[in-house]
Amino acid sequence: MYHQIVRNQVITGFNYVSNGDFDALLSQCAPNVVHNFAGDHALGGERHDVEALRRWFQRIERLLPGFKLEITRIVVQGMPRNTLAIVQWTGRAHLINGCDYVQNGVHFLVIRWGRVHSFRIYVDTQELAHTLQELGRYGVAEAVAAPIVS
Repeated sequence: MYHQIVRNQVITGFNYVSNGDFDALLSQCAPNVVHNFAGDHALGGERHDVEALRRWFQRIERLLPGFKLEITRIVVQGMPRNTLAIVQWTGRAHLINGCDYVQNGVHFLVIRWGRVHSFRIYVDTQELAHTLQELGRYGVAEAVAAPIVS
């Protein structure tokens, strides 16, 4: 039963991202949440608090407008004091340069007593970096900006 509750919480969080409701998503996070996104690009790096994570999600919204996540698999293990949720997903957006962006990825979330304490995101960073470089050439300066880190 507990794992189903966590599964529902994760699905709700992913729906918040797809709907651009970042405040609702961030309310599920511990104040000192650790967020790591692999790669050396504008979306890469590590954040250590909710405000930096908010800025990161706002950047996602600007760079990948209408980004929608579709969960393809969720695995939950552990107890309330230390739960691991692994989520496979496909993300889609229609970019400002007219191209469609499709990315497959995996989240590793550590949840303690109902709050997300850390999550790591793994995607095809080479494809993402290429997409961001193309957006930069198209005139989207933020696509080639330094990562948001804290």
